[in-house]
Amino acid sequence: MERSRDVRVALVGAGRMGLFHGETLSRRLPGARLVAVADPVSGKELDADRFYPDADGLWNDPEVDAVVIAAPARLHADLIVAAARAGKSVFCEKPAALTLADADRAIAAARDAGVVLQVGFQRRFAADWAAARELLDTGQIGVPRLLRSLTRDPGGFDPARVPPDTIFFETLIHDFDVLRFLNPGATAVEAYATADALVEPAWRDRGLRDTAGVMVRFDNGAVGFAEACFETAYGHDVRAEVFGSAGAATMGDARRTAMVRSGPAGRTVATMQSDQELFGAAYVAELAAFVEAVRTGTPAPVTGEDARAALTIALAAAESAASGRPVQVAA
Repeated sequence: MERSRDVRVALVGAGRMGLFHGETLSRRLPGARLVAVADPVSGKELDADRFYPDADGLWNDPEVDAVVIAAPARLHADLIVAAARAGKSVFCEKPAALTLADADRAIAAARDAGVVLQVGFQRRFAADWAAARELLDTGQIGVPRLLRSLTRDPGGFDPARVPPDTIFFETLIHDFDVLRFLNPGATAVEAYATADALVEPAWRDRGLRDTAGVMVRFDNGAVGFAEACFETAYGHDVRAEVFGSAGAATMGDARRTAMVRSGPAGRTVATMQSDQELFGAAYVAELAAFVEAVRTGTPAPVTGEDARAALTIALAAAESAASGRPVQVAA
C-alpha cells in the first residue's frame, strides 16, 4: 500500500477492550484511521465512518485495509480466516484460537493471502519487558535458568460468564507468552498445573477455575513458573522475572506514581486498578507496530506462530490441571 496515506482500519467487537483499541485508532495513533466498526450493540460512540451489525459487511468494503479483532475468543479463528481471504491484514486479541487446528487454519489463511497477522500480547511492548528482552538479546542476563510471570486481576467478574479453562486460554496465555519471550529460542516441552476456585468456591463443581499455578519446562533446561488469580484486593498486578547465568531482570510495578504516603497506618502507595491503566502505552505501541507492518509490508512483531506456541502450553496446562500429572507440550 502507499506509505504516505493512513492505514484504514475496521474494528470487530466494541466491548471493553475493543473500545480502547477503537479510541486508539481514532485519537492516539497518527498514521491510522478508524473507518468502520462491526458490533451488534456497541461502538456507536466511536469516531468511525460506517457501522455494521456484524463483520460480514467488512469483507467487501474497499475502504478497509486491515481489521482489529476484539470479539469473543471463540470467534477469533473464523474471523481471522474471513479477513485474510478478503485481503485484510489482521490484528487479533489473544488468543488467536482455542485449538491447534484452528490456530493452524488461521495462520495458513494469513500466509496464503499474504497479509499481516499480529496477535495482542501487549506485554512485549511495555517498556520494562522490552528492556529485559534487550538485556537477553545482548547477553547481559546470560543463559536463562528460572523464569516467572504472574497475572492478578482486580476482580469483579461474573462466574456464570466464565467458560471452563478461561484462566489458561485467556489469562495465563499472556504469561505463557512472556515465559517464551524471556527465554528466546527455547521451546516448551512440559507443563504441570494446578487450579481451583478459591475466589468463588461455590462454583468449583461447575468447572470454574479462578486461581492457577503452572510450571513449564523448556528444552534448554530452563524452568518457568506462571500464576494467575481473578481477584486481588489492591488493583491490577502483573510482574515477571528472568534469572540467568549472568544476572537477572525483574519487570512490573503496579504503583500509580512514585509517591509514598506516610501516616498513622504506615507507608502506602496508590496502585493501578486495570489493565488499560497499567498497559495503556503498551496497547498503543502494539497497534502502532501493526499499522507500520501493514504500511511497509514487513512481518508482524508478534506472529500467529507466537500465538500458537503459547496455546500449546495453555492446552497442556489445562490437561495437566484436570489430570493432576505433567503433560507434554505438543509440537
